[in-house]
Amino acid sequence: MPAATPDSLPPPAPAIRANQHIYREHFHEEFTQTLDENILQLLDRVWFRTRLVGFEPWPQPNNPNRPLIFASNHSGMAFPWDAIISLSHFWRYLLRTRGSLRDLPRPLSAPMLSQTTLMNPYLIRDFWKQCGSVDATTLNFETMMFYQENNLMLYPEGVPGIGKGFNRKYELQRLATSMLRLSLQHGTDIMPFYCINGEYLNPYAYSFEWINRLTKKIGIPFLPITLLLLLVIIQPWAFYLALPAQLTFVMGTRIRPSELTDKKYDELTRPEYLALSEQVRRQMQTELDAAVRAHGRHPYRWRELWQRIKENRRYFPFFLPFAWPLAFTEFERRYVKNGERDFDMHLDRPGTFWKMLWRNPLVLAYFIPVLGWLPLAIKGYRGHRLGQQQRGRAAASA
Repeated sequence: MPAATPDSLPPPAPAIRANQHIYREHFHEEFTQTLDENILQLLDRVWFRTRLVGFEPWPQPNNPNRPLIFASNHSGMAFPWDAIISLSHFWRYLLRTRGSLRDLPRPLSAPMLSQTTLMNPYLIRDFWKQCGSVDATTLNFETMMFYQENNLMLYPEGVPGIGKGFNRKYELQRLATSMLRLSLQHGTDIMPFYCINGEYLNPYAYSFEWINRLTKKIGIPFLPITLLLLLVIIQPWAFYLALPAQLTFVMGTRIRPSELTDKKYDELTRPEYLALSEQVRRQMQTELDAAVRAHGRHPYRWRELWQRIKENRRYFPFFLPFAWPLAFTEFERRYVKNGERDFDMHLDRPGTFWKMLWRNPLVLAYFIPVLGWLPLAIKGYRGHRLGQQQRGRAAASA
């Protein structure tokens, strides 16, 4: 089947045109840039130590009128630091090598991540959306296919990939057929890439569906059953904890769905789409297995970690997870509440930790056993859709 040409591409439907406000509604490049310069670069340099393999040269769209679809495996059973750190690394890489964010992949993220402030890192409201994420709904996916300023990044395993458990850490779950349908419809390729060692951010965590059904009711997509869960109860900051796994992102082989079928996208039946999805899943699984063999044998690299800590000791303790709540909260205070721009948090200056703590006393709640969850939960659920939905159901039943 020949690739779609610009003249043959479908125009946006009225519903899509009305939805195009999502392109810029929350995305603030300055927010991401300032966050990266003040916090994420330090965390990446010391704690996560990410590496890109096979991204040079950076993939170019086969169709200049449509975005490439970057597709990755879910790390599973951990707060999605892999998504945060990969995006920040891609951000810096493109600015350094190309001087532009033109080819940056913008993520389609699980709607539950933006449903409550609690699922945003350290209660920063709209964190995911301000960094460029868009809720992964069908309408949003279709709308973003008409976005020409950036590429797209998605996790086609969906929520089952997030909660698959450590025992299935590198087993790709069934891929969403929408990825193939929209790729065929818009004549654009899929660029698979693989996150290696992400499961070691929260190792030996397992998932039980009946528990996940309960946690979804309070806006948490899954509850990892692990020894660290006890730490989360007595030290709330551990809810966002990540162990120092060295993250490696490996580019896979470009997938051209138009070469996998002789039919047009609207001629394929549901079973045919499922068969195509399974074919793509097997190809990605083979490449993922090879990437794990090459880069997944030593997930923590303790000697390298210790060396990075020594090299960056003047930033102590901000590269350690217990200090992240303070760093992110101070960033939010300055950028969001005070409206400051182009600032330096000076994490390397003596006394910065205590000055920040004085200005952000709520951070102490992250260290109060059990009761510390009360003020955090109040802030985490205040004014968000989960609370509104609960009030709506109560009003409907009244």
